[in-house]
Amino acid sequence: MTIGEETRALLEEAGALKRGHFILSSGLHSDRYCQCAALFERPEIAAKVAGLLKRSLPTGLRVDVVLSPALGGVLWGYELSRVLGCRNVFAERLPGAAFELKRGFDIRPGEHVLLAEDVVTTGGSVSELVPLVARAGADLVGFAVIADRSRGEFKPVSALFALTTLDFETFKPEALPERLRSIPAVKPGSRVRVGGAT
Repeated sequence: MTIGEETRALLEEAGALKRGHFILSSGLHSDRYCQCAALFERPEIAAKVAGLLKRSLPTGLRVDVVLSPALGGVLWGYELSRVLGCRNVFAERLPGAAFELKRGFDIRPGEHVLLAEDVVTTGGSVSELVPLVARAGADLVGFAVIADRSRGEFKPVSALFALTTLDFETFKPEALPERLRSIPAVKPGSRVRVGGAT
């Protein structure tokens, strides 16, 4: 079994891979959704997933700190830093504002920083952390994600370490297939858009 297959099996076991009618943060609709929050309800499974990511990193890769975006990446960043034996920090923002480090968190010059996000579709949130690393004079060593849903569209400025890829079909609201039109849509994402929509 490949690491990708192991990851998908663990996501299934945790109930994180959902079927139904979902409105994504992008406004597109899908009949599949990866809700990684369900994975973190099961710490024993989340620990296995973090262990898989550790195994997939290049031998000798130095990581001093894991940085993740709040809210979605916080638990993943914590699990990852725990198995890697390094510091863990997260960045926060108000709607419409840039991410910043709060709560006394810092990134020190020369530290090797691994950015962590549970699922990337566009990679927007986690990419917004790159300037924090640069301003600190630290070194970005890569992006660690559980699932890459970007269909190859996410082109990070550093190495991408993705445990699995998920190629869920998406539809514009005006072009929904009949099978979705008959199912009430739910909006499970955590991203808050400017103007208050989630």
